[in-house]
Amino acid sequence: MREYFLDARELEHPLPLELAIDNLKKLDKSSYFYMLHRKEPLPLLALASEHKLNYISKNCKNGFWHILISPNIDVTLEDYIKNEIN
Repeated sequence: MREYFLDARELEHPLPLELAIDNLKKLDKSSYFYMLHRKEPLPLLALASEHKLNYISKNCKNGFWHILISPNIDVTLEDYIKNEIN
């Protein structure tokens, strides 16, 4: 699957949400969006839910949030979480 990646850990509001929405517009069933953030992006997750997108939000050991979103409901997004990102 093709990945669209955004490291938003150093970005200030509203830029992470704006860039995430730009990336979501590019998605098709063979791609997913992966974002790293310092906090859980609740507005983005609400948007994903509203549009019935497949998504996962996970707070990892390093304290950062890993957010993955795809229009493909059959993909297991947890398989794509990168544990090596600090």
